[in-house]
Order: sequence, then structure tokens, then C-alpha cells
Amino acid sequence: MKVVIQRVSQASVTIDAKIVADIQKGLLVLVGIEDVDNQEDSKWLAAKIANIRIFGDENDVMNLSVKDIDGDIIVVSQFTLHAATKKGNRPSYIKASKPEIAIPLYESFVFQLEKELEKKVQTGIFGADMKVLLLNDGPVTIIIDSKNRD
Repeated sequence: MKVVIQRVSQASVTIDAKIVADIQKGLLVLVGIEDVDNQEDSKWLAAKIANIRIFGDENDVMNLSVKDIDGDIIVVSQFTLHAATKKGNRPSYIKASKPEIAIPLYESFVFQLEKELEKKVQTGIFGADMKVLLLNDGPVTIIIDSKNRD
């Protein structure tokens, strides 16, 4: 699984002119799933995201996690994170999982995040055409691949 984590002052997801997710201070997490991903990847990433210290403390040093600040999270599925761009100018998405594999793992990932945070995580809708609005705070953007845990 690959994720792009963005620390945000606010973020929202709109589908068909309706806001389906809306947060203030917290994280926007874009997640891409491929066939080799599994429940272990999901659990590891959820724990990493919930505990990664990227929010400022009283000295404005990044020492606090989203849990520490009682922040919120929006998770958005994004198969394009697995784009292969080596050949030609049209990205290939052959590595991205099909919905029958990706949806259960996506739902499990959201559930694991909710367990870690002990609160509801907002989401987009898997496979929908979403408009994602965010105000990146920092900017702070971090990419994590569950297959590269070094």
C-alpha cells in the first residue's frame, strides 16, 4: 500500500456537488492499493499514520501526532499512486488492484485507523469522481510505502 499524507488546516471531499467529508486540523490520506498488499500492510500503515509526529508542540517542533492533537482524518482511495510512467507518456495502472481486491482492504484500512484514533475517520467514496479540496499546513506532505519499511 502506498499513502500520501498531507497535514491540513482543512480538507473536504465533494461528490456530485455534495460534500461527503469535511475536516479542520488533521490529515488527508490518499491511499493506493495493489494486489500484493494485505492486512498486515493495512495495520502497519494505520498505526504509522495515527502516531507519526508531524504536528507542532508548544515550541513549534513536530513532536505531536494526529492522536495527540485530537485531529481528524479523511481517507481517499487513489489508484493513480501506482502509476507506472517508465514507458511512453500515458501512465499505466496495471499494478493498481481491481475493486474486488482493493475495496475490502481499503475498508479494513479505514477500520484500523478508527481503532488507532478511537474515533470516526471520514472518507471519500471508493471509485467515485471526487473533488478534493485541502489547505496543506506547512506544507507537510509525506509518502509512505508499506513495502519499504526501512
